[in-house]
Amino acid sequence: MSVAPIDFLVLTGFLGSGKTSLLRDLLSSAEASDTAVIVNEVGEIGLDGVVLRESGDDVPMAMLSNGCVCCQVGSDLAFTIDRLIMTPRPDGAPQLARIILETSGLSMPGPVLRQLATLAEHRMRVAVVSTYDLTRGTATAAFEEAAAQWAASHRIVATKADLVAAEEVAKASAAIAGINPVAEIVATADRPAAVNEAFAPLTSALPLRELAPALASAHPRLVLCLARPVAELAYPDLAAWLDNLAGCLGERLLRIKGLVKVNEAPRPLLVESVGTVFSPPRQVSADHPPKPFILVIARDIERAEVEQVEPAGLFDLSWQTPETGDTRRIIKAEWVT
Repeated sequence: MSVAPIDFLVLTGFLGSGKTSLLRDLLSSAEASDTAVIVNEVGEIGLDGVVLRESGDDVPMAMLSNGCVCCQVGSDLAFTIDRLIMTPRPDGAPQLARIILETSGLSMPGPVLRQLATLAEHRMRVAVVSTYDLTRGTATAAFEEAAAQWAASHRIVATKADLVAAEEVAKASAAIAGINPVAEIVATADRPAAVNEAFAPLTSALPLRELAPALASAHPRLVLCLARPVAELAYPDLAAWLDNLAGCLGERLLRIKGLVKVNEAPRPLLVESVGTVFSPPRQVSADHPPKPFILVIARDIERAEVEQVEPAGLFDLSWQTPETGDTRRIIKAEWVT
């Protein structure tokens, strides 16, 4: 088993958004030598001249000339990942540093992450990376799968820059931030740079910056709600509020991410979930941390559902009603800096 933490990247993106091409470009580079890739079908990424490795554990593996190991996902994802980690590396290959799981275009990230619960002993750093098709922009947010993929993402990569005008690439960051303000954004016409940034090592689970003002949801069904603590919280109250929020919204909850100060810890806690799958909260060190906040990204919810979550009165909730006058729906959050 590797001593250093392994990055586990769930590569997702709506149908035809360019995620396989992004992965193929990585696999053709020398930077992939410390990488293992799990794909739905090995042939989908065009692996030419691979060497199939003999294995007694029914996990088909292939090795590229640059040392990258690829395999086809089996019926048990956790078992497949465990075998990749435990299988000895090829002679001369660097230590395994990164595993990339390419999901289908209609996959929801939440159920995928739930399957990783049994792999806690490997202490992987887990993140969701999704693709944003510049030729279609935010139009695919109308599909629940695409909305869930973007909302769950730690990193969103603009693709197909060669098919649009330069100004469309320049505008992509603002459009992506309107969907997920706390995601890392990769938007550049430099393809090699985009590939490198897309699969770069995970350094921080949260960009430690203030949220920009007046960010708008990209689609009426998507909700961005900013919760600011009215005072320093007791951890049991925070945990109860998050648990009750997840129970109330269920599958409509797409993402929670924030930084909150609690009485029981000297430093702010990073709280994070993809869907209703929560990461263990951890303390974050920063010289100038942003004001405490929790961002909630959800779909098809009404204001009262969040306002009535117990314990009540812990947060100031910021929203803005749509211009249509339908005050029941929340499509934009007003950010307080």
